[in-house]
Amino acid sequence: MMTNKNDQSLTSAIETRLDKFFAMHQGDCPESGLYDRIMIEVEKILIKKTLDHVNGVQTKASKILGINRNTLRK
Repeated sequence: MMTNKNDQSLTSAIETRLDKFFAMHQGDCPESGLYDRIMIEVEKILIKKTLDHVNGVQTKASKILGINRNTLRK
């Protein structure tokens, strides 16, 4: 799969934020469960921002996200 400039920008933003997160811990290990916490937070924001982008039209949001509308509603 080919990545475009916007994908690279998003990846860069995520990397920068994670670098800051780990730097906050000053060499200590963060609390266990980081993967689940991040995935839950990213999913919420992704869905909310996508719905905002399409003015709440779930069929458009589900198409952009590449998921079924019923899955989006859950």
